[in-house]
Amino acid sequence: MSQFFQIHAENPQQRLINQAAEIIHRGGIVAMPTDSSYALVCHLDDKDAVTRLRRIRGVDDKHLLTLLCRDLAEIALYAKVDNKQYRLLKAATPGSYTMILEATKEVPRRVSHPSRKTIGLRVPENRIALALLEQLGQPLLGTTLILPGDELPLTNADSVRDRIEKQVDLIIDGGACSLEPTTVVDLSGDEPVLIRAGRGPLELFGF
Repeated sequence: MSQFFQIHAENPQQRLINQAAEIIHRGGIVAMPTDSSYALVCHLDDKDAVTRLRRIRGVDDKHLLTLLCRDLAEIALYAKVDNKQYRLLKAATPGSYTMILEATKEVPRRVSHPSRKTIGLRVPENRIALALLEQLGQPLLGTTLILPGDELPLTNADSVRDRIEKQVDLIIDGGACSLEPTTVVDLSGDEPVLIRAGRGPLELFGF
C-alpha cells in the first residue's frame, strides 16, 4: 500500500517534500504531477527502482526514460550541449518539452538509448516537481504515467490511486494535470527533429 500526500500546488509543504525525497532515496517509486500529465519517477542510480518503474509502465529497456532536471546547469552535466542547443534549451525551459541530447558519462549506461547513447531531459514547470528536485539535489528518472493498454496518461491522483496504489510507494496529489504529454524534440543532430507533438508550442524549434 502506497503513501498518499496532498501537496499544495503553489506552496509545497517542505515537510512533505522532505518525506517524498526520503522515499525516493530508499528506492521508492513515486507518482507525481508535472506541468504535463502525471509521471512515474525514481532515483537515477537505483537499478532495482528503474526495473520496477519499467515494469509498472510496461516498457522494456529500449524505451527512453527522461531525466527531470532542476535547471539548465544540471542538464549540462548530463548532456553534451553546444551553443545552438543551449539557446533552444534556454527558450524552452522550464516547460512541457522533453529534449533528446547526447548523454555524458554522468548518465548510467542502462538509462541512455543503447545504440545512440542519447538521453531525454526536461525541466518541469511545476512547483512540486521542482521542490522535490531541489531537495534531492540531483535529477529524477521518470516517464509519463501511461499504463499498459492505455492511450492517454493519468492526470489526477485519484485515478493513479485506483489503478496502481499497490505498485508504487508514494502518490502525490497536487491537483489535476493536463491530458497532453510533453512535446519531444530530438536535438542530437544538426537540426531539431520533432518526435512527438504534445503540450509545448512547436514554434520555438521552427516547426
